[in-house]
This record gives sequence, C-alpha cells and structure tokens, in this order.
Amino acid sequence: MRCPRPGEAKTRLIPRLGAELAAELYRALAEAEIRNTAPRPGDYERLLYFAPADALEQMQAWLPDAEWRPQQGRDLGERMARAFDEAFQRGARRAALIGSDAPGVSRALVIEALGALDGHDVAIVPARDGGYCLLALDSPRPELFAAMAWSTPSVLPQTLERAAALGLSVRLLESQPDVDTFEDVADLWPRLRPLLASRPGLVAQIEAALAT
Repeated sequence: MRCPRPGEAKTRLIPRLGAELAAELYRALAEAEIRNTAPRPGDYERLLYFAPADALEQMQAWLPDAEWRPQQGRDLGERMARAFDEAFQRGARRAALIGSDAPGVSRALVIEALGALDGHDVAIVPARDGGYCLLALDSPRPELFAAMAWSTPSVLPQTLERAAALGLSVRLLESQPDVDTFEDVADLWPRLRPLLASRPGLVAQIEAALAT
C-alpha cells in the first residue's frame, strides 16, 4: 500500500484528476478494501505493508489501529517475496497478498483463496489488466516473483508459466477489476460510487471529471 501523498499515489490518474484528487481517490478505495477484507475472529491475521519507508508516521496517523510493516526490497517482486517470508516466519501455514486498489476483493474472496490451498500450491485472483490482485501460497515461493515484467499484461501469463515450470498446481479464482487508469474509473464508476458514499465532495469532483 502506498502512502496517499499527492503526486505519489495513482500517478496514472493525475493527468485527468490532478495529484490531490488522485491521491484522495486512492485513499478512499484503499479504506474501502481494508473494510471489506477485515477478518472476523478466527479468520486470519492481517498485516499492512506500506511504501515508501519514510511514511510510517503518516500511515499510523491515517489508520492508527493497523499493524504496519514497511515494504522491503529493490523491486515489487522482492517486496512481495519478503512479505510472504515474514508471514511464514511468523507461523502462518498459508498466506495471501492482495493489492490495495481492487474494489472487488473481499473477506470472502480471501477466505476462498486460502481454502483453495487445501488442494493447490498457489491460488490467484486475476486482475482484468493481465496481472493479479491476490495471490495465496502454501509456503514461500520466491521464484514466482523474480525477474518479472511488473505492471504489464504479461504478469499473469508469466506467473502461470513460472508455476508450471516449478511443478506447482494453481487454482485461478474469478477475476476482479483494479483501478489504475482514468478509463478504469469510468468503466467501474457504478461500482466505485457506492464505496465513496461518505465522501460526497470526492464523488462530485470525479463525476465532474467524468463529464468532461
């Protein structure tokens, strides 16, 4: 999860929404996903990984009850592999990593993905842009994340090829949209708007941008 600093969060939205509005939309969607994936007693333990590393105070001020961990690694793949390593070192028997910009990811979907590991080594919720918005593992698998072409439509195909080469069985769950571009906002607006009901000013600004 990125710190929602203007100019650093959802940069692909900035040309149409501006830095402040793009960051505020990201903040709102991240909060909605955090609510929707909140575990109930006995479900799972949740850690929130953030970047950049100097943003801890801002993240704690934003969500003071969360258990924050800095992302560590030179690229996204290394950061993901290290997050999984930490989860298993803490005693997890299985773990799932989700993005912070996929409004369809819910507690039920996390539980489904973790349950899929009863019969598979890897469970994946594909994103409709060619990547994935959730990946669950039964043990550390750093090979799945090394030297990948991140932020491209080839992420999911490469991951599946890598898993096959490693002899890992994969369960694909129903794909979900994520929000990266202004076109995503426009396409998903009927689904996004209810998530922003507590921010009428934000809704009005986005609808004004959509109307132009």
